Amino acid sequence: MAIRNPADIRNIVLTGHGGCGKTTLVERLLFAAGVVTRMGTVEEGNTVSDWTDEEKHHKHSLQPTLVHFEHDGHYVNVIDTPGLADFLGHAVACFPAVETVVVCVDAARGIEPTTRRLMQIAEERNLPRMIVVTKIDHADIDLKTLTQTIRETFGSVCLPVNLPTGNGADVINVFEHDGNDAAGDTTDFSSVHEAHKQIVEQVIEVDEELTLQYLEKGEGFDPDKLHDAFEKALREAHLIPICYCSARTGAGASDLMHVIASLLPSPLEGNPRTFLLREAEDSAERAYHPRPDANAPLLAHIFKVSSDKHVGKLGIFRVHQGTLKAKSELFIDADKKAIRIGHVMQRQGKEASEVEAVGPGDLGMVAKIEEVRFNAVLHDTHELDHIRLKPLPLPRPMYGLAIELKNHADEAKFSAAIAKLTAEDPSLVCDRIAATHQTVLRGLGELHLRVVLEKLHQGYGVVVTTSTPKVAYKETIGARADGHYRHKKQTGGSGQFGEVYLRVEPLPADHPEGFEFASEVVGGTVPRQYWPAVEKGVRQVLAGGAVAGYPMTGIRCVLYDGKYHDVDSKEIAFITAGKKAFIEAVGKAKPKLLEPYAKVEITVPSKYMGDIAGHLSTKRGRVQDTQMTTGDICIVTAVAPLGELQNYSNELKSMTAGSGSYAMEYSHDEATPGNIQQQLVAAFKPHHEED
Repeated sequence: MAIRNPADIRNIVLTGHGGCGKTTLVERLLFAAGVVTRMGTVEEGNTVSDWTDEEKHHKHSLQPTLVHFEHDGHYVNVIDTPGLADFLGHAVACFPAVETVVVCVDAARGIEPTTRRLMQIAEERNLPRMIVVTKIDHADIDLKTLTQTIRETFGSVCLPVNLPTGNGADVINVFEHDGNDAAGDTTDFSSVHEAHKQIVEQVIEVDEELTLQYLEKGEGFDPDKLHDAFEKALREAHLIPICYCSARTGAGASDLMHVIASLLPSPLEGNPRTFLLREAEDSAERAYHPRPDANAPLLAHIFKVSSDKHVGKLGIFRVHQGTLKAKSELFIDADKKAIRIGHVMQRQGKEASEVEAVGPGDLGMVAKIEEVRFNAVLHDTHELDHIRLKPLPLPRPMYGLAIELKNHADEAKFSAAIAKLTAEDPSLVCDRIAATHQTVLRGLGELHLRVVLEKLHQGYGVVVTTSTPKVAYKETIGARADGHYRHKKQTGGSGQFGEVYLRVEPLPADHPEGFEFASEVVGGTVPRQYWPAVEKGVRQVLAGGAVAGYPMTGIRCVLYDGKYHDVDSKEIAFITAGKKAFIEAVGKAKPKLLEPYAKVEITVPSKYMGDIAGHLSTKRGRVQDTQMTTGDICIVTAVAPLGELQNYSNELKSMTAGSGSYAMEYSHDEATPGNIQQQLVAAFKPHHEED
C-alpha cells in the first residue's frame, strides 16, 4: 500500500491514572470505528489492548499497546498506556511518538497523582494536551465541580469542547454549536451558548486578525474557519480541550472521534520533536527538528522494545522524516555497520500486518533485528550518525529488591532473561552492588517488580529469592584537604616508586559527573605519562569508597606535586600512590555519607491526613505541602529517606484501609544522621591493597 499523507494522520497517546477507563475507551473507539464487532472487557480479559497473560491476570495495562482506526478519512494511531504509577516509565516513553497527549480523568475519582505528573511532563515536552473525562454515566458524580477543579489545577486554558446532556446519556459539541441551533442550549451543568462563546474567544486570542474580526462583528464564527487558530492554541498551550464520554454506554464516543480527527494536530501541524545532532565528533550538539517529508533522509526512533519467542526482538517506531521501507539498509545510532530491514509491520494490539513502507508521521514495527534498542535512532545516512532524541524525563527506578538465584545453575539463563527484560522496560535496572555483594533489581514499585519476577519465573523458568536491599549510600566530602603517599617497593631488580601529593575539594551538588580530576603539576615532578595512572588509582577508590565502602561523588581531585624515579617509577606505582593519597585526603576532608531521598505525593481521604503526617515523621520524613481537593480528598507532599520507604506501599494500605495511593520519585541526596554514619563507618572493613 502507498504511504499515508501526514495531513491525514492523527497520533495520540492515551494516558491517565490506573483504573480511569483508558482500555475500555479504546475498545469503544475500535467498536465505533468498525475494527471489532464486539466490545471486550478488562474483566473478561478479551480486550484488544490488554492481551498479554500478565495483563489478563492483573486486570491492568502493564505495557503500551498500539492500535489504529479510521474516521472521516483520517487514520488515527492510539497508544494505550499503563496508568499505574509502577509503570509510568512505559507511558512517558511513548510521548515523543505522538502529537497529542490525551489524559483521562475518572469522573468519580477526579484528579489523581499520576494525572498531575502526566500533565506536567507533557507540558515540559511541549506537547499539546487534551483531557477526557470518562465514566460520565455513573451515578452521584458532580461534573460541574470536577470541571472547576480541572481548571483550578491545570489552568483556565482548560475548556470544554463538548458538554454532557441527559444526565450523561449524550454530549453536545459546544465548539461547533452555539446554542442557537437545533442542538439546543441545554446541558447537564452549563449553557451551550456560554461554553461556545468561551472556547471561541480563547481560540481567537492567538490570532490577531480573528480577534479584530470578532470585535467588529461579534459572534457567529464558522468553526471550520477557526481550525488553524485552534491548532495554534493547542501548540502554544493556550488551550487544553476537555471532552466528556462514557466508554461503557458509548455516550460521547462518536464526538470524541470527531474531535480527534478534525481538531487535533496532524504530524504537519504538531510541535516537532527535538533531536540533538553533533555534526562532528568534536563539535557541540545543536537542536535538530525533523520535517515530515517523505523524500527527506530517514529519521525514526524506537519508543518501545519487546521480545517475542516466535519472532525475536520487536521494535515499535515513529518515523519523523523520510520513509522506512522493507528490505532497506539502515543505521542505528552511531553504529557503523548497516542493518537490513526485512519486514515492516503495523500493529493492532497483538496482531501485526505487513506493509511495504511507513511514511513520515506514521508508526510501525520491525521484527527479528537484535540490534534495535529502546530510544535508538534509525537513519539512512552517516550525516545523522551522531543524533539522539532530547533526553526523556523517565521516572527513576527507586524501589529495590535484592535477589538471589534458588538454583545457581540458572546463572546463564538468568543473565539472558534479565537482559531482555531491562531492554524492554525503560524504568527497570539490575545492578551488582560490589560494596554489599548483592544483585539488586530496581523498579518503580512493589507491583512493578512483582510482575518482573512473574515473567522471570513463568516466561524464562528462573526462580529467585528476594530480600530488602541495603541502602545505596554515597560518600562525599565537606571540606578541602590534602593527601600524600610515597609508594616504594624493592623486591630485587628494578623496584616500584611513585610519590603523589593531591588535593580534594567538594563539587557543587548539581555537577553532572560528580567527579573531576585535574593536574596542576609544574616542572615535571610527576611526568605527564603517569597522570592517568594517578587518576586510575583515585577512581578505584571512588567505586569502592574510602570510609564506609560506598561509591563516592561530589569530589574534585587535583594532583599538584610528587616525585618519580628514572628506573623504578612505573604505572602501577603511581596507581597505588594515587589511591593511598586520595584515601588520606578524604579522611581529612570531613567525609560524610549521603542517602537518597524520595519525593512522595500521597492521596488519601482527609480523615487520614494526621496519621500520614505522623507516620512520615517516624521515618525522618518532612511534609512540604497539603492540599484539599474534591470529594474530601487530601494530597500530602513530602520528602523522606528512600531506605525508610521500602515497604511504604503495604504500610499505606494498612493505615488507610486500602483507600490511599501514592506516587514516588527520586528527589535528592541528603547527609546521613551522625549516629547512622558512625555505625556504617565502624562496620567498614577496607580492602584497599597494594597491587
